Amino acid sequence: MKLLSTSVYVGPNIFDKTPLIRLTVDMGPYGGRPASDFADALFEPLLGKLPSLAKEQMEDGSDFVSRMRTAPDCGLGEVVARVALVLQKIAAQPSMLARAEPAREEGVYEILYGYVSREIGLEAGDIARLMILELIDPNGGKPFAIDEEIEEFIDFAERRALGPSALALVKAADERDIPWIRLNNASLIQLGQGKYQKRIEAALTSETPQIATEIAADKEFCTKLLYDLGLPVPEQRYVRNPDEAIRAARRIGFPVVVKPVDGNHGRGVCINLQTEEEVADAYETARDEGAGVVVESMIKGFDHRLLVVNGELIAAAKRVPAR
Repeated sequence: MKLLSTSVYVGPNIFDKTPLIRLTVDMGPYGGRPASDFADALFEPLLGKLPSLAKEQMEDGSDFVSRMRTAPDCGLGEVVARVALVLQKIAAQPSMLARAEPAREEGVYEILYGYVSREIGLEAGDIARLMILELIDPNGGKPFAIDEEIEEFIDFAERRALGPSALALVKAADERDIPWIRLNNASLIQLGQGKYQKRIEAALTSETPQIATEIAADKEFCTKLLYDLGLPVPEQRYVRNPDEAIRAARRIGFPVVVKPVDGNHGRGVCINLQTEEEVADAYETARDEGAGVVVESMIKGFDHRLLVVNGELIAAAKRVPAR
């Protein structure tokens, strides 16, 4: 199952109207054979590694696992494409299209699947291909530690995935038939084409004032500024080492929050810390994610994210911690 070439389509293409990734793969001795030929080695182990595969449905609403078990035209290439989709969904990168078509050369197939992020989609396809090969022929190549590779992929995807704000905006663009392209590994996105194109970065647009952006990105300065304006803010102290963090927590009073002074997506943030040991550990976590560390009072309550456009509240989301 040798990868011959890779193509990434960012818009309508010869295979579909939607963006997709194409893997040209030489299936070798596995080409032309249905997935059911490999049932004993493939099906139960694959579902054990990816339980959410059992919920996958085809475009017509039928069950993919049933098709994989019984359909004579469902080959390993299609299984690879579907597994690539499932891996992306686990990483909160949902897409729909997954299929495989024979290429002109005998035994070579075009594996096609949708994607949201180019890098995450390519990594998902590579892992899916190697995972299937490991299950059906563990001695056919280098050892492939499936569980470890899936865990590393999720970590890889979390660091490159669009954040919730950017993802909501591109979904809104899709609903309005507005084409969009991700321009980098972060959240810089182009909406539209030609003279109508606009660029956004997460929830920021080209109309967002730069000074306001810099203030909001600095948690220490932003808190001080809001305090000076008479708004309620948590008590906060900037710290330079674990001992300072512990002293700050004592002065503020437990429980406390320790977080990077900059950063996003909640990376490096530790909340509801009750002991000095927890504060010291949290300092190390926050230090690795930002340019500095702050300790602040813990304010219990609900966390809501609000989207305001032209002074009008458009949407609100209640943020619930993972559980």
